[in-house]
Amino acid sequence: MATKEKTKRTNVGSRHPELYRALMPVAKLADATALEEGLSPLLLELVKLRASQINGCAFCLRLHSKDALEKGESAERLNVLSAWRESNYFDEQERSALALAEYITLIYESHRNKGLYESAVAHLTSGQVSAVTWVVMVINTYNRIAISSAYAVAPD
Repeated sequence: MATKEKTKRTNVGSRHPELYRALMPVAKLADATALEEGLSPLLLELVKLRASQINGCAFCLRLHSKDALEKGESAERLNVLSAWRESNYFDEQERSALALAEYITLIYESHRNKGLYESAVAHLTSGQVSAVTWVVMVINTYNRIAISSAYAVAPD
């Protein structure tokens, strides 16, 4: 009886490190821009986590959960993040940013839901909308790199 061999994934970051390294300054600039627009470091981590939850990126979930906790986020809020709409843990700005993160991450579905964008940005300035959009686009890119490359995620 033949056994199936598992196909080894190509780690695209290792295969083309110059491309991977080129993304890092964009990520830092997106975060810095969001902070300049008045968004908190904790909110940035929540947005990154929500996009990573949707995409199922274990690598980024582990990384940004640790980052959020180190920055002072509560484990309780992290525990309910995937059900943020059903909780009272998040303020209006956070709820708008999370909705925008979902809108961008699920862009295919977003096209079919008229009015979703308008409701997502209700409590953000145009500068904050742009900054959150950049942060989400970057984390979605990192999610796709980690998932397509099958980054190993195991307990420390």
